[in-house]
Amino acid sequence: TTIEAMVEPTPFKRVMIYGGITGWIGQKLADILAKDDSVELMLAKSRLEDRSAVEAELDSFAPTHVLMAAGITGRPNIDWCEDHKPDTIRTNVIGTLNIADLCYLKGIHCTIYATGCIFKYDDAHPLGSGIGFKEEDFPNFAESFYSETKGYMEQLLKCYSNCLVLRVRMPISDDLNHRNFVTKIAKYERVVNIPNSMTVLYEMLPASLYMAKAGLTGVYNFTNPGVISHNQVLDLYTKYIDPTYTYKNFSVEEQAMILKAGRSNNELDTTKFMACLPEDVVVNDIYTAVEKCFQRMQVNLTEMGWLPDNMPQEFKRA
Repeated sequence: TTIEAMVEPTPFKRVMIYGGITGWIGQKLADILAKDDSVELMLAKSRLEDRSAVEAELDSFAPTHVLMAAGITGRPNIDWCEDHKPDTIRTNVIGTLNIADLCYLKGIHCTIYATGCIFKYDDAHPLGSGIGFKEEDFPNFAESFYSETKGYMEQLLKCYSNCLVLRVRMPISDDLNHRNFVTKIAKYERVVNIPNSMTVLYEMLPASLYMAKAGLTGVYNFTNPGVISHNQVLDLYTKYIDPTYTYKNFSVEEQAMILKAGRSNNELDTTKFMACLPEDVVVNDIYTAVEKCFQRMQVNLTEMGWLPDNMPQEFKRA
């Protein structure tokens, strides 16, 4: 695969983050960049759908790079989007296109933290086969309105030569933030057990900043290599966080009965992503990355006083 990039990367000097004030991933990016004295950082305040406000803010700060990590995923989950379709479109489609288009017109490199939840296992990519979806594959999953709009978005964003589009999946962090995939499934009474590609933010967000600095553009599968199942994740949670924790499985069919919208399960091929990274940017296979994540989480929760035996009630099993 040819590596696409803006002709001569602009020095990474002035960075504007959308989603940096209230967004989960945006705040994590802001925390990383706040430690870098060579970067002037601005957290965007404008609403994505307000094109004139976005343009005024871009003109006022004049960023060299934009990191777009804002959007609606719905509360408590993407089922919300099924009943709020215009709201979802306004932010995730119109808003995202405003950022991409204005950055294009102004010659600004734009990294978009998008999603890989636009695929599902199929005959050409069977579960357990190790054959992952590639960057050029066309979305085959639209069983939730959230994923449907994200599938449209990727086709449109590919037209912008200034945009780096990162397919994030089931993001995992070192804390128990409500957005963390681990937090979500740990609170469920029952979980499906399906291997999936996932994104461990501690390793992957620095990799995304390297990619932005290098001026890379186009679509990238943005997950740790390989797959990990729900049970493997929860077994590691039990090992490192709460040895008294238990969980039960149920089938995809049973899960569908309690959800408004379908959920994507897939493996993404990370060959292109891994090939673009230099040796000093370390991205582990997903199982190693998740285990290391739980080791850091154990330390973090101990410092917070939640461990060894003071976990909030919502994480305990009756």
